Order: sequence, then structure tokens, then C-alpha cells
Amino acid sequence: MTISEKVAYISGMAEGMKIDDSTNEGKLALALLDVLKDVAEELDMIDETLDDMADVVSELEEQLEELEEEIYGDMDGYDGFGFGDDDLYEITCRECDNTVSVDMSMLDNGSVNCPNCGEKIEFDIDFITDCDKES
Repeated sequence: MTISEKVAYISGMAEGMKIDDSTNEGKLALALLDVLKDVAEELDMIDETLDDMADVVSELEEQLEELEEEIYGDMDGYDGFGFGDDDLYEITCRECDNTVSVDMSMLDNGSVNCPNCGEKIEFDIDFITDCDKES
């Protein structure tokens, strides 16, 4: 049962009880019932708005997927970053502790900017290559 249905049920009960609006208690009960009706109507409007927004988001997701397919083509075999089967390395920014994933071609550059704070993260490619050989 929805909130609107529950409020309608309570309204019916109040009518059946013949609440007297000339008494203080009756005035209070009927005023509370009016507030409940308003709240139920507001919630119904919010639910409708959320449903509309969910439809829009779904449509945007579909359009984004189509656009990605058009721009990037078939992404099968890729891990979502466009790196394919290349190994990824995680590097932690000393400034903000953000973890950044990089591939070998990015490591060859010797540095990368942290996408979180913009700080330049530098690394020694020879050290990484030596560590890979040991494992």
C-alpha cells in the first residue's frame, strides 16, 4: 500500500468516525490529516520526478555507449583504459596519496601528473624493470 493509499484509508476512517471539527481535538485531527494529504501528494510528485530522471539517465547511458562505440570501436580485449593486455603499475602520489595506474609506455616518459592534485610523479624506469626481472 502506498503512502497516498494509506492516507486515503485514514481519511475514510476519520469520515466514518464523524470527527467533530467544532472540538479542539477534532480540529487538530483534521488539520493533521490535511498535512498528511499534502505530504503524500508531494511524495507522489517526487516519485514521478525520480522516475522521469531515471528514464533520462538510462537514455543518456545508451547514448554514451553508442558514442563510445562510434569513437573507440570494438573494445573487446581491452581493460577499459585502452591498454589491452599490457601490464599496469600502480603508483601512489606523495602529495595526496592518490593511486595512479600507468602502463609501460607511460613509465617510459619518466613521469606522470597526478589526476587528483596535478603533482608531477616521477619514477625510475630502470628500478621498475629490475624489480620485474627479480619476480
